[in-house]
Amino acid sequence: MPEASRWHQGGTPKPKLKYRRDTEIRTTLQELLVYFIFLINLCILTFGMVNPHMYYLNKVMSSLFLDTSVPGDERTSFKSVRSITDFWKFMEGPLLQGLYWDSWYNNQQLYNLKNTSRIYYENILLGVPRIRQLKVRNNTCKVYSPFQSLMSECYDKYTSDNEDSDDFGLKRDTEWKYSTSSSNSPWHWGFVGVYGNGGYTFTLSKSKFEAKDKFVDLRLHSWITRATRVVFIDFSLYNANVNLFCIIRLVAEFPATGGTLTSWQFYSVKLLRYVSYYDYFIASCEITFCMFLIVFTTQEIKKIREFKSAYFKSIWNWIELLLLVLCFVAISFNIYCNIQISLSLGQLLENTKIYADFYYLAYWHIYYNNIIAVTIFFAWIKNMFLAIINDTYSEVKADYSIGRRPDFELGKMIKKSYINVLEKLKLKKEEKDEEKMERSDDWADEARRKGFDEDEIRSAEQMKKWKERLEEKYYSTEIEDDYQPVTQQEFRELFLYAVELEKELHYVSLKLNRVMRKLSALQN
Repeated sequence: MPEASRWHQGGTPKPKLKYRRDTEIRTTLQELLVYFIFLINLCILTFGMVNPHMYYLNKVMSSLFLDTSVPGDERTSFKSVRSITDFWKFMEGPLLQGLYWDSWYNNQQLYNLKNTSRIYYENILLGVPRIRQLKVRNNTCKVYSPFQSLMSECYDKYTSDNEDSDDFGLKRDTEWKYSTSSSNSPWHWGFVGVYGNGGYTFTLSKSKFEAKDKFVDLRLHSWITRATRVVFIDFSLYNANVNLFCIIRLVAEFPATGGTLTSWQFYSVKLLRYVSYYDYFIASCEITFCMFLIVFTTQEIKKIREFKSAYFKSIWNWIELLLLVLCFVAISFNIYCNIQISLSLGQLLENTKIYADFYYLAYWHIYYNNIIAVTIFFAWIKNMFLAIINDTYSEVKADYSIGRRPDFELGKMIKKSYINVLEKLKLKKEEKDEEKMERSDDWADEARRKGFDEDEIRSAEQMKKWKERLEEKYYSTEIEDDYQPVTQQEFRELFLYAVELEKELHYVSLKLNRVMRKLSALQN
């Protein structure tokens, strides 16, 4: 970053700012402490949104809907589906068995189910499941002329341009008629295509037997054809014990090469954010996060105004800007998710006979978690290099590393502040000028006794006065401001002091040389 003070050359000097060493170190340590508190708050936000129950809920649900098969037929589990025949076996077997739980293991109904299913007795099926397929039109690809007599139809891979939107089959219900979607869900990225939100859809009944009859009827009337490219199975669960929603999507793709490719998504998310005392603690951390963001943003704006284009020449300033942008994006995602949840949750739960589309809520919630993860990564990167690139911190660390105590000592500052307070409270008398003069005379007498001449003593006294005046000006802890202006006159005094010091060192060097020559002569 650009330096805060520079020498002004020529003309009337501008008052530039120079940090006192002790104030600069103290300010640096304060900045590190504040930023460390910000990191702790960000970590609490990041890890406070996840808990082990999410993993276990995903695990039990994936085991139920992916690994379960009909006894004696291992090809009926969803993971093992390889053809359209295998897919129908899964739909009529393990899928129905997993979705409809209407009694206890001993066939006794222990809950007031209110016409809902309790998967594993603890997870409420929200609304009803939805089945959706996407198709492509015929003649979307070209058959080589010698083979046209053998194959008159050609169905290319799925794209939005190749998508079929015409009614087909029985043409009587929603599953045979194309419908667009008003959902805010993003397109699905599969193995062999990116699929839109429309298609031929239908929902299952609350009754397990009616749902099975529906599957049988669709299978007999060839609902899945050569033109089918993907089938989605969507449903959502809620576990009140751990306050988690589990949004499940099972996907079966039927590529143009033939066969079936299966994939799945299990999202366990906490859509109801503020329920327990711990949730309110997380809310307070979110407010603190926003306050930190306001402070950091204000600081960066001041830096940009002060340094202008020079501000953008530092890579660390760019990292700070990136971190601020990520924080604002995370807050925007959080606000959007909370607004959408508050607006949609009541509507989705009003009618239990329709499909409750929680997928887009879970999708944006996962994106929010990802943004927070990226934010905390860059925040820790900045923290690790903050001390390394900071000159003041490096100097203090170097002083301690070679066993030398730094000029700034916290104990001295506390002691001096304590003495100042006592003097202001008149509990300790201030040192008078007479006492200072007596102490100066004692110093001069001691110098005469040690053999120094009067010129050396006067020169040393003058240098001492300059040193005390400069130290009082630039290193006094009693001054409230963090920095002092340097004028040309003060710089001239400092320069004269340096010249005089150089002369004294030269004089001392000459004396040492004479002494060394005398010692050499005595030895000879």
